[in-house]
Amino acid sequence: MKKITLVTILSIFVTIAVFAQESKYFDAPFGGGGGFTPGFIFPDLDPLNSILPEGFPALTNKAIFTTGGAGFVYIGLIKNLRVGGGGFGGSTSEMANSAADNFRREVRYSIGGGGLTVEYTLPFIRDFGISVGAMIGGGSITVGIYKNKGGFSWNDLTGEFGNSTNGTDNISRTISGSYWLFSPMINIDIPIYRFVAVRIGGGYQLSFGESWKIENDQELANVPSDFNGKSYFIQTGIFLGFFAF
Repeated sequence: MKKITLVTILSIFVTIAVFAQESKYFDAPFGGGGGFTPGFIFPDLDPLNSILPEGFPALTNKAIFTTGGAGFVYIGLIKNLRVGGGGFGGSTSEMANSAADNFRREVRYSIGGGGLTVEYTLPFIRDFGISVGAMIGGGSITVGIYKNKGGFSWNDLTGEFGNSTNGTDNISRTISGSYWLFSPMINIDIPIYRFVAVRIGGGYQLSFGESWKIENDQELANVPSDFNGKSYFIQTGIFLGFFAF
């Protein structure tokens, strides 16, 4: 999956580069814009898969498709420096239906984040912009684990809370984690028209200060240190604005 994704994105990059507009040779990049930024993020799901009981499907989609938005503007006071912001989010899930006991078992994983971006556009590149920098902000992870037989009714919605026995046809757990993130990244922005540009980029998301909750914001202890928001990511995008590299 990773190889196919990378080959596809690189093919798009080469095609766009061929048709990119001619260099304008300004003293420094200026302008700015914003747009849609789909991409992929590659979190480590093994710590979650390792605790799933028998019968629950493991999460096998290592590349999670994300959607989001971003924008930036060259501030002018510092040559080649641009600031902006962005956000992203994506999810994956697996479900299994058991003919043996008629239970449906499902695992859902969602990840998202956003923050301030600060980037420096390399001054010796013409025709398009290659910028290195980082995003500083916050992120979150949500995990849902479900086992049920369906057939829910409003009249029976709270019946299980009055049952003193442990037996139930419907069990669920919702785990959520929040953290600070710092994501070094590199982005290539190619103007295909003065008011339209496309992006290809990537980086690595570092996470720290994780805080985990379960159900109604109850503290969750002993979460493995390797279950976190650290992950590689690929970003693409199409931007509208004014671009002069």
